[in-house]
Amino acid sequence: MTVRDLIAPLSLEVLCEGDLDRTVVSGYCGDLLSWVMGRAPADSAWFSVMGNVNAIAVCVLADLSCLVLCENAALDEAARARAETEGITILRSKEDAYTLAVALSKLL
Repeated sequence: MTVRDLIAPLSLEVLCEGDLDRTVVSGYCGDLLSWVMGRAPADSAWFSVMGNVNAIAVCVLADLSCLVLCENAALDEAARARAETEGITILRSKEDAYTLAVALSKLL
């Protein structure tokens, strides 16, 4: 499955388009950045409410497929600019992380 394959079934809004053809093999939920950085599997869709530049750094360091901002969380402009530079896809949903993770599990 690719990031592109998640957008319609999960009703995701594209905030920053990186590599939509990047593979997604799992999901990860969490908002403690150091925890996510050390534990999220590579090629995961990360479900979080953290829309700051540090979250983009975690995506890069943990080699994540995309960041999905849950519950309509905001993406700040510095984070958007950094995501564009790094080629990170940022998506957004009105749903909470649990609901999105369950839906992703069914797709995978």
